[in-house]
Amino acid sequence: MAQLSETEERLLASPESPIVIVRRTEDCPVSPLVAPHNALLGLMLPYTPVHHLLLRGNALAALVMTSANLSDEPIAFQDDDALQRLSGIADYFLLHDRPIHMRSDDSVIRVFQGRPLFYRRARGYAPRAIRLPFESPPVLAVGAELKKRHLLCQGQSGFPQPAYRRPATRCIQRFIPPDHTPPDRTAGGFSGSHCLRSASGLPSTVHAAESGLPLIRVQHHHAHLAACMAENSLEGEVIGLIFDGTGYGSDGTIWGGEFLVGGYDSFRRAGHFRQVRLPGGDVAVREPWRMALAFLHAAMGEAAFSLAHPVARHLSAEEKTIFTAMLDRGLNSPFTSSCGRLFDALAALLNVRHIVSYDGQAPIELEALAETSEDEGNYRNRILSNDEKPLQLDFSAMFPAILHDLEAGISTAALARRFHASVAQASVETCIRIAGDTGLDRVVLSGGVFQNRLLSEMVYTGLVEQGLQVFTHRLSPPNDGCIALGQAAIAGWKIRRNS
Repeated sequence: MAQLSETEERLLASPESPIVIVRRTEDCPVSPLVAPHNALLGLMLPYTPVHHLLLRGNALAALVMTSANLSDEPIAFQDDDALQRLSGIADYFLLHDRPIHMRSDDSVIRVFQGRPLFYRRARGYAPRAIRLPFESPPVLAVGAELKKRHLLCQGQSGFPQPAYRRPATRCIQRFIPPDHTPPDRTAGGFSGSHCLRSASGLPSTVHAAESGLPLIRVQHHHAHLAACMAENSLEGEVIGLIFDGTGYGSDGTIWGGEFLVGGYDSFRRAGHFRQVRLPGGDVAVREPWRMALAFLHAAMGEAAFSLAHPVARHLSAEEKTIFTAMLDRGLNSPFTSSCGRLFDALAALLNVRHIVSYDGQAPIELEALAETSEDEGNYRNRILSNDEKPLQLDFSAMFPAILHDLEAGISTAALARRFHASVAQASVETCIRIAGDTGLDRVVLSGGVFQNRLLSEMVYTGLVEQGLQVFTHRLSPPNDGCIALGQAAIAGWKIRRNS
């Protein structure tokens, strides 16, 4: 069913019983509809009595399981709630006379460079403490909007909590260890994943304010940088490559392809992906074809709509006129530097995925396609410099070049591989320039894009070959599941400094 390394076998058999992301075998009996266009599966062993009862006697070789919730909703763990919310999608319900005390997701892990990398740190691992490199006063961090993970911090210990969407006061009451002092600060704000609203109105900010405690606001990508620093026991300043889908930027635009310089105390934006329009705002997150149009328009103007490519050929003349106006005038099309949206654009251009049904679907399928090729080509991309502004990494010229190669008959797998190599090479070159300007030689990698194994390996290897020290997440996920840790580290550092 799956090809397992020694580390993957050890994780599967561990007492924590996480879901482990593994590679399918060619004769895997699991239907390809379970994870379409993906060579990977999430595999776990039975860890509850009901699992063992269902599998007793080898009547079933395997079970395909999913969590008891609709997309973007919390898990239903109370019988009445499950019967009400899931009656339209579940045929049967197995209930018990012992109520579940608290909801908790399964932990999800993938092996990267021979070591575990969390995609989600939950059951089995939370609230196991993460050690901070400095003493912190009691702080409650509320995390980001979509992957809301609270973290209670005191002394040199941070205690990650399971996903929790109730008011922060309930979090304090339920999760604070009996031998710990209640927190006297909350950390949150400017960390929501959907950021087309004002920062003060983000659910993460509102949630933090509900605690009634003084609020320390932390910028989203600064929290990513601090989280990776904290779990690697780093102090001082580092270079941070923070690549994700969406985060509210300090300048009011949508960030996501960031090169930061800083530490717990502060940061500055040393570089970023050159901004393009996000046509339709949040709608573009669910419809990657919009981002393909945005990048082509940035490179070619209105000519992008007259070429025969997988996106334009499905648009009517009226739709082409509408999108030309949106991109020319910025109508409902804010600027973004997002790395995630760059991957969405290429997935649509190669006809891999035009509309997504779950977070990260287009980049996941694009990575799977790229891993089927051994092509060693890449595309050159420009690094724009201005003494008074951050470096800008411009990928727009890559899109016409990919269209040309697509028309020349080069396989989509080879083009997907070249795209990964191009993003990695340009990112390494940008980082090297920042290292030369700052004298810093420590680099942290954070953000949901670094769940992409292929890109992560390319970036990591490229930086190490240039003599830089590279640090990745090991105790928390690179995605927004690490935000609470970063918030707590920044808040704790600032409180300690000002006390």
